[in-house]
Amino acid sequence: MTKRIWLILIIILIIAVFSPIAYWHYGSTGDPVTPLFFGVSFGGKTADEAKLLIDKVKGYTNFFLVNSWDVSTNETALNEVCDYAVKADLDFMVFFSWVSRVIYPWHQTWLDMAEARWGDKFLGVYLFDEPGGKQIDTGGWNEEMGPIFENASDYSDASNVFVNSISSINSTLDLKRRSIPMFTSDYALYWFDYLAGYDTVFVELAWNNSRPQQIGLCRGAANVQGKEWGAIITWTYDNPPYLSSGPEILEDMLTAYETGAKYVIIFNYPTYPEDNPYGILSEEHFAAMQQFWTYIHQHPEDYGKAKGQVAFVLPKDYGWGMRRPDCSIWGLWPADDLSSVIWDKMNRLIERYGLQLDIVYDDPRFSFNEYSEVYYWDSLIT
Repeated sequence: MTKRIWLILIIILIIAVFSPIAYWHYGSTGDPVTPLFFGVSFGGKTADEAKLLIDKVKGYTNFFLVNSWDVSTNETALNEVCDYAVKADLDFMVFFSWVSRVIYPWHQTWLDMAEARWGDKFLGVYLFDEPGGKQIDTGGWNEEMGPIFENASDYSDASNVFVNSISSINSTLDLKRRSIPMFTSDYALYWFDYLAGYDTVFVELAWNNSRPQQIGLCRGAANVQGKEWGAIITWTYDNPPYLSSGPEILEDMLTAYETGAKYVIIFNYPTYPEDNPYGILSEEHFAAMQQFWTYIHQHPEDYGKAKGQVAFVLPKDYGWGMRRPDCSIWGLWPADDLSSVIWDKMNRLIERYGLQLDIVYDDPRFSFNEYSEVYYWDSLIT
């Protein structure tokens, strides 16, 4: 009996000694310990270009976004890229400007067979692009639909048109009836993207926009509505080199990680310089990605450590762009008397709570019970 006890103690000791070694060996080379999808988008034109990029990043990513309409309208090329991504052990999703029924009828059969062919490596479809941002900047999220907002009488009416037009369009219906998850990126109106049927929205970390504000808007909408969110690091400049430096995008990646993004993606379009086989990504960007990959394996405890704990609640259906005080409302009306008031209160809360602030909307369908503190737009905030 005594020998058995000593044997058990020795086994426990061996496990205690070698478990950390096993973690560092296997955990540092495989998928991250946290539930994170990390990778790049591909915006080139050919399957060969996509495969070259996959070969470049497959050692320090686990996800690939086929973000090329040239590939998404070529069945042979699309299958070739998806097969190659899976062979490299990458999960993937595919961008569609729309899911075709007539011009590219094979889209329908492709969606039917995607899960059977690639299993859970196929994550879903990135449908349309920046619907909320386009709505704010142009007064319509899809120019091909015509002036569907011209008769919107008030903010609630505009909200209903936006949500219903996205949720009822054929492309959305084609995905929903197949239970295929729906993704997009955006820089405004995240709350309403989710209401329209998106399962995941990627907040665009770009330009000089406020990271706490944009993350708070996207993460808050996802948290309250029971959805998922991610971050896509995109242009800082309108002209070459487009992306920030390697250390700067590393900082954005770490911010997304620490605030709990499920997806962290590096946007990759167009090509710069002209002979760059990897789009706009340079060696310093790849080095930053490798640093990030190493970091998330070594610091799983940092994932989501800056979660949303405080909520700032905006008026119902108040579709204000929020990038600056004079941003339009729904792309249809100028900023109103509330805009500057809300802008001031929001920035006071950002200064106080930083990345722990979520920005959400007053809506009787949802509660804010998960937050330790809740400030409404008409609260006294000093």
